[in-house]
Amino acid sequence: MKTALIGGIGNVLLGDDALGPYVVHLLEALYTFGDDVEIADLGTPALDLTHRISGRDTVILVDSVASEDPPGTLLLYRKSDILGEMPSQRLDPHSPALSECLMAAELLGCSPENVLLVGIVGKCYEPGQALSAAVQQSIGTAIEAILEELTQRGFEFEKRAAAEKPGIWWCDTEPGKLATC
Repeated sequence: MKTALIGGIGNVLLGDDALGPYVVHLLEALYTFGDDVEIADLGTPALDLTHRISGRDTVILVDSVASEDPPGTLLLYRKSDILGEMPSQRLDPHSPALSECLMAAELLGCSPENVLLVGIVGKCYEPGQALSAAVQQSIGTAIEAILEELTQRGFEFEKRAAAEKPGIWWCDTEPGKLATC
């Protein structure tokens, strides 16, 4: 049976770094997915990410990204894009190590066939700050990209008749609305 993982990466206490967890919690509140799709708040993974992605057919990760593009810009990276970049020096043992994890899974023979990193260029990473307005405005587009990828890969989902309250404990939200922490 083919399986997919939608994983949110980021630290919920550091402004725009909370993007990944925010999006996956909102996605779960707005949609239902089959048993073949796992949605997870991955926090700030390091090399332990390898076991979460290994053996999957499709992995979709959501994270705040650094770029020269303006804050709020949606950037999509495929597996070849990620593996094509030399791994950068990690600043701490909890920094995401996506390229290293993909290479390790390749060596073990259990790398996901389809990988998509849904990134939004962040603006503010200060402790205790909310998602910036630029990042908030791009969340809908990020969710659309995730759903499109699932559709292309043959995974099923359905919009909830009534949105649930998202499990976003670090700020107040209403179902289906963007939060301002």
